[in-house]
Amino acid sequence: MYVCICNAIRECELRRAARATDGDADRVYETLGKRPQCRQCLDDAEDILNEERETSLVMALAAA
Repeated sequence: MYVCICNAIRECELRRAARATDGDADRVYETLGKRPQCRQCLDDAEDILNEERETSLVMALAAA
């Protein structure tokens, strides 16, 4: 699913970047070589980043 139509950023790309990059959606977009344009996607992107990071943390704690 596309999260950002302006930059053609898919949900899977955001999830992968969330595991590799700290920071908010603006920072993650930067690491992807993109810039938010219309900015309508940022709330959804933040939700996806937070969800992915939470899931990764829970999995890491469970493995410890």
